[in-house]
Amino acid sequence: MIDKIVNLAKFLPEVRKPTQQRVPFNTKLKWTLIMLVSYFVLSLVPLFGLGEQALQQFESLSVILGASFGSLVSLGIGPIVTASIILQVLVGADILKLDIHSPDGKKKFQALQKVFAVVFVIVEGAIYVYLGGLSPSPYYDPASNQFVTYAIEGAVALSAFQIGLLRFLLFLQVCLGGFLIILMDEVVSKWGFGSGISLFIVAGVGKSMFIGAFSWIKIDGVHFSGAIPGIFQALYLGEPSVLLEQLSRIFFTVVVFMLAVYLQAMKIEIPLSPGRVRGYAVRWPLNFIYTSNIPVILTATLLNNISMFVGFIATNPMVVNNMQMFFSGPSVITSLINGSFTPAMLGAMLGYAGLMVGGAILFSIFWVKTSGMDPASQAEQIINSGLQIPGFRRDKKILERMLSKYIWPLTVLGGASVGLLAALADMTNALSRGTGILLSVMIIYRLYEDIKRDHAMDMPPFLRKLFKA
Repeated sequence: MIDKIVNLAKFLPEVRKPTQQRVPFNTKLKWTLIMLVSYFVLSLVPLFGLGEQALQQFESLSVILGASFGSLVSLGIGPIVTASIILQVLVGADILKLDIHSPDGKKKFQALQKVFAVVFVIVEGAIYVYLGGLSPSPYYDPASNQFVTYAIEGAVALSAFQIGLLRFLLFLQVCLGGFLIILMDEVVSKWGFGSGISLFIVAGVGKSMFIGAFSWIKIDGVHFSGAIPGIFQALYLGEPSVLLEQLSRIFFTVVVFMLAVYLQAMKIEIPLSPGRVRGYAVRWPLNFIYTSNIPVILTATLLNNISMFVGFIATNPMVVNNMQMFFSGPSVITSLINGSFTPAMLGAMLGYAGLMVGGAILFSIFWVKTSGMDPASQAEQIINSGLQIPGFRRDKKILERMLSKYIWPLTVLGGASVGLLAALADMTNALSRGTGILLSVMIIYRLYEDIKRDHAMDMPPFLRKLFKA
């Protein structure tokens, strides 16, 4: 069965791997920038025939998904991450018999992930369009040559067949955008820095933060939505509560940045030495956040998918609001400032924090087992490098037991810490989605370390000085 599914990947478009073993820095930079610009262009292309979209109520979730609802990238990275979640669970629970430590197993895993991602593009696209998240326009205005949502003078009401055709066209456009995101992720993974998933998250968060800081759009006809214009307006109008709310948005954004950088910089260094060279020692670093940002991305995406599904099928507005608050976190700071904090928010706050922490721990364990970061794989890597722990025999089993004392506690504690920080960040009403800010800091920090380690020699001189500084 697995082999049949893997064979389906042969019929899907694939980005060619680089022929050289190491892609030059300038080539990686070029393709990363090209994909970044392409992502922003696609996010500005509206869906043809789109009318009202119920997805607007989930706008804060689009940041984590790297999506722009109503555009060609309405799905964002959702299908890719959802496919990864399913495979991680199946492999981690040993339901899917696949040795991902072998080259053949890794190849099959990647092929399965691509096939699953394409399937979820189709499934999520159908859910978005046919459950009313992205609805077609019911009228056509010949004067402006545009589809419109409400009946205006001269507009023609579309028939049921025409609306059905528009709905199908919307579905095709959403799927097209999803397929393009999959290919763009492959380009970044093979020819650029990091992965497309990380790049699109950072792009979405950066865009959201810029709008959240400097937007002059008025949300209620009076107050600016941007924090900086809102501060000056609150000072001018003499509104201390609004001033405090806007200042808190900036303050907690900075706090999240600082805590994320601090946690990302924490590490344990295991002393190692070459077996045949005396007087020389190296250190094998193990980051406190051992599994980086992957578990948080998987957890947040899973909760967002549940929240969207509940929002589509539920009919009671109160139920929808409570479920969304439970799966996306209430705005605690804003509620405290406005005096609208309720016991229900306290329950939602604790529930959301528990889900984020528990999910991050669970996916951290799955990720360690399935990505070659477990003690056995790390011990084998150290042995193959010709290194050993001073004072111990050069034996894989001994090294594996020693590494287990560090790796599994770091997996659990690191996952719990980053899950808790993400949950707290989401409930502080920062300039962007708190989880998105946290993920962006971790992505940029990890990207900085990778570039500094692997491309220090082939950077342009000014970048080399910057990274050394």
